[in-house]
Amino acid sequence: MKTKAAQNKAKMTDDEIDLIANKFKVLSEVSRMKIIRSLVVGEKCVSDIISDTGLLQANVSKQLKLMLLNGVLLMRKSGLQRYYSIADQAIIKVCLAMCNREED
Repeated sequence: MKTKAAQNKAKMTDDEIDLIANKFKVLSEVSRMKIIRSLVVGEKCVSDIISDTGLLQANVSKQLKLMLLNGVLLMRKSGLQRYYSIADQAIIKVCLAMCNREED
């Protein structure tokens, strides 16, 4: 039998379920996952992300915007440059768990 604490952890609100489903939708596209892989080591500018992923600039810009709007990434401006980073490190943990890997 589950403890009360375990039962409370298992109960997610509808809002939490919507949030989780939306993040999985965002992460379900290959080019977005390549961007995540590029950003695992830390913050990068668009040109570095393009270089790391091999994706076209227009596609990277489109995907970055979508990921920003959905709370997957953060962006900071410095002069004319924009630097992107992963908003929640739990995303990396989930991705590694899906591959049966642990964080280094």
